[in-house]
Amino acid sequence: MSSRLDAPYTHRATSTPPPEQLNPIEQSGDPRDALAGLPEIPPYDEVGPVDARALSKTLFERLESLEEGTHEYSYVRNTLVELNLALVKFAASRFRSRSEPMEDIIQVGTIGLIKAIDRFELSRGVEFPTFAMPTIVGEIKRFFRDTSWSVRVPRRLQELRLDLAKAGDELAQQLDRAPTVAELAERLGLSNEEVVEGMAASNAYTASSLDAQPEEDDAEGALADRIGYEDHGLEGIEYVESLKPMIAELPPRDRKILSLRFVAGMTQSEIGEELGISQMHVSRLLSRTLVRLRKGLTLEE
Repeated sequence: MSSRLDAPYTHRATSTPPPEQLNPIEQSGDPRDALAGLPEIPPYDEVGPVDARALSKTLFERLESLEEGTHEYSYVRNTLVELNLALVKFAASRFRSRSEPMEDIIQVGTIGLIKAIDRFELSRGVEFPTFAMPTIVGEIKRFFRDTSWSVRVPRRLQELRLDLAKAGDELAQQLDRAPTVAELAERLGLSNEEVVEGMAASNAYTASSLDAQPEEDDAEGALADRIGYEDHGLEGIEYVESLKPMIAELPPRDRKILSLRFVAGMTQSEIGEELGISQMHVSRLLSRTLVRLRKGLTLEE
């Protein structure tokens, strides 16, 4: 929330009046008088976490003394919201990688903050941030659960998915089994094709992880284990097939050197010992053979 929930607070007392004066001032038309006698509240964005907790406790004490529905009650409640917006921003930062705008996430989290303020009781002896954070995070998670789709689909199909889910649950209870497409179509007054389209769109709501483990009765492994992979060896098949006739035309000794070098994986020194020639000679013969084969491939292209 980028703006104050109410008029900026200007009435700041510098001394603490007697307890009887801390009660709501009904005769005043300014709701800000409900904060009379409280410690000075600096700009909300300048209040640190420790000060926010202390001020919030004082405000909750004042809120309990006010009548719900009055202007004074609303003003103190709004002040608590502004004072604790840092909790919302902290919770929202955990979801910054999501596709939804951060402004929307903060707005939803603020709803959770307001719910936490309305439910909080000082008598529980729990710090407000400890109490509020699960409610704020839960509201944000519910927002993603109810509105976020793995694949964007038309609004019509999003609403149809909800109708199908509701009708499916009702029919399953009545029939004691999963309903058929025809039964769902009759319940919703749709055609079979529209029901099938809605059921297909439901698959876009949740994306499964490639590493997700299969069900207990599923004999297959994880999805990643069932997906084909790219065989890089296929890239060289064309060259191998083209080289075969060229290698067959080489002198026996050159073919032998190629086999020992690239099939057996021997070094040039080992090949020289095998054939009774020097390593230098092996190097020259191998280089000459490779140049010949390379030229042959170039001519074919």
